[in-house]
Amino acid sequence: MNDYLNMLRANGQLLVIEKEVDPKHELAAVVVAAQRQSERAVLFKRVRGSRFPVVANLYGSHARLCEMTQCGEHTFAERWLALTEGNASNAPAPDRPFVPHQRGLLSDLPQITYHARDAGPYFTSAVYLAKDPDTGVPNLSFHRSMYVSDSELRVRLGSSHDLARYQRTAESRGQALEAALILSGTPSLFLAACASLPIEESELALAARLAGKPLAMRRCETIDLEVPEAADIVVEGRFLPNVRGEEGPFGEFMGNYVEKGMNHVFEVTAVTFRPDAVFHGLVCGSAEDLRPLEATTAARILRHLRNTVPGVIDVCCRPNVMITLIKIRKQYDGHGKHVLLAALGSYLDYNKVVFVVDEDVDIYNLEDVMWAYMTRGRADTRAMIIPDVPGFYRDEHKDHWGRLAIDATMPWGREAEFARKSVPGAATLNLADYL
Repeated sequence: MNDYLNMLRANGQLLVIEKEVDPKHELAAVVVAAQRQSERAVLFKRVRGSRFPVVANLYGSHARLCEMTQCGEHTFAERWLALTEGNASNAPAPDRPFVPHQRGLLSDLPQITYHARDAGPYFTSAVYLAKDPDTGVPNLSFHRSMYVSDSELRVRLGSSHDLARYQRTAESRGQALEAALILSGTPSLFLAACASLPIEESELALAARLAGKPLAMRRCETIDLEVPEAADIVVEGRFLPNVRGEEGPFGEFMGNYVEKGMNHVFEVTAVTFRPDAVFHGLVCGSAEDLRPLEATTAARILRHLRNTVPGVIDVCCRPNVMITLIKIRKQYDGHGKHVLLAALGSYLDYNKVVFVVDEDVDIYNLEDVMWAYMTRGRADTRAMIIPDVPGFYRDEHKDHWGRLAIDATMPWGREAEFARKSVPGAATLNLADYL
């Protein structure tokens, strides 16, 4: 983590907070305020009650995500597809001397309470590493984890996640499922955990591709797993079979609270950390939470569209993962509607609202997308409402059912009438020359 922070500091992308902050609400409040001003990452040097510095907003910039994945001239979605469809070895290959890890307690770590009604401190950037009980394939995934004591976390496992499937398999055999919780990993490890790969593929192999080299691994001390040597903080333990505990409420990524529920109990067996470890704290629902989810979801939708319809240039899911914005090079009358239909079937959890626009529209700017809808045709006939379609999987009241699909492209054959106006020289003019 320190390697990456040093690079951000050198590039002017790191805001350093020297003043001591309270981990209960104050730290999160500073992060939210900082995100209003810029996309810089935030490093807290002193957090009350813990020896560990805390970093936040590492992934709150789409431009930084493109840098992390070395997009070059490609869009994030195009680069992500190339990475997730590649192959790489995961053989241990240390590129520097091994650093012995120290032992500690869960209570040594920053106990951050983020939202007003949160039940207590949560580990929000938690990347769980576990192996398929049948095949041994490793998996990386995110799950919110509530601190209870030095020996216990309570974890919400999303029912559609691979880790939930692993846990169900182990529980059906009366077995605990061993897992390692990585609380501060490299950017390549964090982004790999954002991927949705086929069950036979390893996110650790993807992390190696993102890093551009094989991962150096080390064995855990109390469980039968290997974790990346570069991970700053690792919590070892196991999900207990047929044991549940009360968890929540917690402020989730959609901007509201998820109320109390009976969720999985994770027994902590060891906490290890590098001597210079930095703790990663993530405000759920903030830009740091949404930008990676939006970007990887857009890539998944792009893959489906390019396998289904022609002319798709790029996909964006900003400013919320529930919306999908698609840029196309229109080829025939009704092309936009074909793209909308294909998009609705590409990711059934999301795609609550879908727009398709022409190639001159900036899909990373919702104002530009809405301009295209408002000025390039009728509001009624270009919008399709599809009722009673199931949406996000955690939705017992059906609040996310139904779909809205909008074709905001220019009318076929009348493109010249809707050509965007321009002011010659405005794009390249240097205003400082006039002041």
